[in-house]
Amino acid sequence: MARAMFEYTKTVLQKVSFDARLFCRELKKAIDHLLPYEIVELRIWLLAFTANRPELTVCMSLIKN
Repeated sequence: MARAMFEYTKTVLQKVSFDARLFCRELKKAIDHLLPYEIVELRIWLLAFTANRPELTVCMSLIKN
């Protein structure tokens, strides 16, 4: 079940990536609902996903380790 939540989170973040404010809001929700090891995986995924999207990198401050 937990893995499904992680995959769902990635799908949602991809769909809202057109708006940085909405992206940040959904990322906050994800951080509240994911397990600690999933947050680490999400951070790795986000680094790759936001590499070509500089407008979304401001949200990376939400997921500091």
